[in-house]
Amino acid sequence: MRPGRGGLEALLRDCGVELASDQYDALWTYHQMLRAANPALNMTRIHNFENMVLKHYVDSLLVLQFVDLPSPLIDMGSGPGLPGVPLKIARPEVHMILCEPRSARAEFLGQVCERLGFEGTEVYAHKLGPDYPGKVRGIITRAVASIPETFERVAACIEPGGRMIFMKGPGCDPEIEEADRDWKAQFRLEADHAYSIPGTTHDRRLVVYERTDADPPLSSRDAPARAARAFEGVVREITSESNATFRQLSDLLTGRGVRKHGQAILSGPRITAEVAERFPDRVVGWITDSEGPPPADASWTWHRLSTPLFKTLDAAGTHAPLLLVVARAIPSWSDADPWPEGCTLFVPFQDPENVGAVIRSAAAFGVPRVVLLQEAAHPFHPRASRAAGPALFQTELMTGPSIRELHSSTPLIALDAAGEDLDAEPFPATFGLVVGVEGPGLPEHLRRGPRRRIPIAEGVESLNAATATAVALYAWSRRARG
Repeated sequence: MRPGRGGLEALLRDCGVELASDQYDALWTYHQMLRAANPALNMTRIHNFENMVLKHYVDSLLVLQFVDLPSPLIDMGSGPGLPGVPLKIARPEVHMILCEPRSARAEFLGQVCERLGFEGTEVYAHKLGPDYPGKVRGIITRAVASIPETFERVAACIEPGGRMIFMKGPGCDPEIEEADRDWKAQFRLEADHAYSIPGTTHDRRLVVYERTDADPPLSSRDAPARAARAFEGVVREITSESNATFRQLSDLLTGRGVRKHGQAILSGPRITAEVAERFPDRVVGWITDSEGPPPADASWTWHRLSTPLFKTLDAAGTHAPLLLVVARAIPSWSDADPWPEGCTLFVPFQDPENVGAVIRSAAAFGVPRVVLLQEAAHPFHPRASRAAGPALFQTELMTGPSIRELHSSTPLIALDAAGEDLDAEPFPATFGLVVGVEGPGLPEHLRRGPRRRIPIAEGVESLNAATATAVALYAWSRRARG
């Protein structure tokens, strides 16, 4: 048979497959796309035109002579789209889910769906298993795995009364016997059709099972998937780094991303537990790997990531669930606004851990507000938030100008090694404590104003900036209480 749109239609009609003209057109377009992509993706080893039509398209469409397709229907292990694409062309009303874990092939399937204008079609670019989010009315598979092995993977995915459709070769009796022995409670054999592809010697079997309402056998590896299905909130399964949600979550590893999206990731079991308990209104999501526990609150979105993707977000290596929180916009400080009594801390630290550490110290010693100067790292940067912990939500945070432009009519006291001793005289009732940038220190105009120093042993150059700030805040709070 000569390759072409006419030859494809003639072969299908000779095999008893009748379609509308536009459906033959769509199948021909799909054939051309498959031929063009195959050298790079190696999706089929059949290259002869007539064999492709018979062994791929006719083989797929003969299913319709024996069974009505359930909907939604998953094409498990779709590969290049077989049998899912031909079946979708022939039965456009069926909601088809093309399940193909190999990313390049999944991308090809997406292009096919777009080119053919499919409605009610999804590409599920993951391996089908008990962690599939939801249930469907049917699954069809074309020689992917044995019948019992397939049942183990999909038993939790099919609704009671749904269909599991196997496209098999003639020698599948041992699989049927094993399935009857091990899975009889969950799957009832409904039909077993033996047939041949017309005009060929290729014998086929279409084996159809009905899903009962019995629970599948419990295994330890199913436990995380069952937890996901039992969770009453929104579950998002993420296995690809190109996933839009994963890209957004990845943005939150930087201060710029936090500002852009208004959210932040908190890590560390103690911190996440305390924030979730004390500030539940700030929590919007829960991030785990595929084995992680479900959220405690059904209002949180559960992001279940593959292990490599979770490791990317778990930058601190905690190996524990991460908390997704709202990072509200931080208001601007103005010297013209009323000052709270006590110490206002001005922070220019560029190291996120130092920023987090001083916020924690500020909360511990009763500082009413912390003004993050232009130089400062974002307080919800993952390293900053891990150092600050729940203190992020306990202390008023504001943003200020550059330390080079910081001026105030209220007294500003700078920490400086050349200043007076920390306890030389009482602190004012209302004042600002200013610390220098790591390395460069204080600008000249602050060096000309009041300064305090922390006495340290000879031979030690200086204290860490965050440590020095904590010591100064302790000295102030002790005086303020005294």
